[in-house]
Amino acid sequence: MTQADYEAVGRICAAVYPTERPYTQAELEAHHQRFPEGQFVTVHQASGAVAGVHFTLIVHMSAFHIDDSWDTMTAGDSFADHDPVAGHTLYGADLMVAPEHQHHGIARALTEAARELVQARRLWRMVGGSRMPGYGRFVASLEPNTYISKVKQAELTDPVLTAHLHDGWDAVTAIRGYLPHDEESAGWAAVIRWINPDCPPPPGHELERLSRK
Repeated sequence: MTQADYEAVGRICAAVYPTERPYTQAELEAHHQRFPEGQFVTVHQASGAVAGVHFTLIVHMSAFHIDDSWDTMTAGDSFADHDPVAGHTLYGADLMVAPEHQHHGIARALTEAARELVQARRLWRMVGGSRMPGYGRFVASLEPNTYISKVKQAELTDPVLTAHLHDGWDAVTAIRGYLPHDEESAGWAAVIRWINPDCPPPPGHELERLSRK
């Protein structure tokens, strides 16, 4: 990502997350300054327009709870908790594709680019939070972890979580309040991870060992 992309990123954010405040140029500049190689964009060749973005930072997961919110994981969207010295986990803070460019494999390409960074840096894993916009229809009948299990077993299809599973992520557990205004997900999300096969976490550093708040 470069400074020339900031305005387009803001427009994509407003289109993808209409209930959230879009990124400001100051926030995007902070991301770029802290970890430039971890902020990815894809560009539509014919028009030159930014089609998708993926923002990441390196964190030390032992400093967090497994059910911390997106705001906590990103230090209020400042990425101030980026820790390239002690951190061993690439945190996927955001992945967005412009509506007119969705369903063309862009999200998967951005995910693969981030995984290449994980392997190049010899990090243990990549972690993120997945919305579950299909869960709102089942909130009265299914516990969130039961819903995740059914999506993993392909008994149910979720518009977002299913796509992440197809892209090689594993869903670990449900957490409440990850994105507080996500009504479609009934306030719930799934913690997802991808383990670096070349540098997996040593025993004792599994996500399942992290406490809840």
